[in-house]
Amino acid sequence: MTVGELAADGRARILADGHPMPILGLGVWQIPDGASCVNAVRWALDLGYRHIDTAQLYQNEASVGRALRESGVPRDEVFITTKFLPDYTDPVAEAEQSLRRLGVDWVDLYLVHWPHGDPVRAWPGMERARERGLARSIGISNFGVGDLAAVLAAGTIAPVVNQVKLSPVYYRRALLDACRQRDVVVEAYSSLGTGQHLRHPVVRRVAARVDRTPAQVLLRWCLQHELLVIPKSTHQERIAENAQIFDFTLSPQDMAELDALDRTKGTGQASERHILRGALRRARAVIKI
Repeated sequence: MTVGELAADGRARILADGHPMPILGLGVWQIPDGASCVNAVRWALDLGYRHIDTAQLYQNEASVGRALRESGVPRDEVFITTKFLPDYTDPVAEAEQSLRRLGVDWVDLYLVHWPHGDPVRAWPGMERARERGLARSIGISNFGVGDLAAVLAAGTIAPVVNQVKLSPVYYRRALLDACRQRDVVVEAYSSLGTGQHLRHPVVRRVAARVDRTPAQVLLRWCLQHELLVIPKSTHQERIAENAQIFDFTLSPQDMAELDALDRTKGTGQASERHILRGALRRARAVIKI
């Protein structure tokens, strides 16, 4: 079996370490801890989602755990991702705190949230977290081609996932190619452009042609590029809408029109640094790091 090959049900990809990871998940970035997050996760689980993506930075792990317990869905049926905040020093200690907040014995995937200047600094601790059973799989987020190469050269356990901002507007071809060549599955966040891409005339034209919503078209584009997706929403109807992406196909013409929206010139970078820095400054201010 090659890395990223679909599982038998077509709803998961097989990671390089052999673990299946659901293609579709609910992202909870910027959803406040409390009722909003609990409700969103409960609705997603009730609608059949089996992948929830959170992070230490988001400060809503406790709500994710509460929603999981209240849902009645068995723990081993739900794929939980959290991310190490690299402002901290010890991925093992922080994983233990994440498990306490989530109320679980392990996470399915533990990511380094961003390179933080030195892309390999956190990796030995990530490997220890996996070896101790705190995480079944480990990976990275917001790592470009050079960052990924550095981790692979320095580590003994390879990352199996790279979570990156990806959409037709941010179609990072060189980074996608580098990850695939190294058996790293790519997971897309902000695929709807925090709602901005939904209004793009090309996206709307393709959506009208296939009789689907703009959000469904953007997420389907990701699936046809073999990406995993974690759209965020706090609205039950939109969470349901975002799950209806497995029963239609975009044509080669549709895909080509969407591919042509790329603003990155096929970059190998994982993010536009000034945008990422601004988002991190705002997030750190909230949690007072």
